[in-house]
Amino acid sequence: MTKAELVEKIHAKAGLATKAQAESALDATIAVLADAMAAGESVTFTGFGSFKVADRAARKGRNPRTGEEIVIPAGKVVKFTPGKLLKDAVK
Repeated sequence: MTKAELVEKIHAKAGLATKAQAESALDATIAVLADAMAAGESVTFTGFGSFKVADRAARKGRNPRTGEEIVIPAGKVVKFTPGKLLKDAVK
């Protein structure tokens, strides 16, 4: 699903007056989630799932072009854990 398709579905389901309002709501939601996770907070939607920021250690990798071994630096990644309602919906 693309962002445009998601905006269309939000517009229809939420009964917003315009698609622009739906897109604005989606953009605001994404910005709030990104700000919270950038601050190191986890975000939980009961039943849907949780987004958590985790540290990833430095590790060895390989340059696919040259085959040369490189060190991939440590960093932070976002991890998603689905909730029970989402798991049941997907089954």
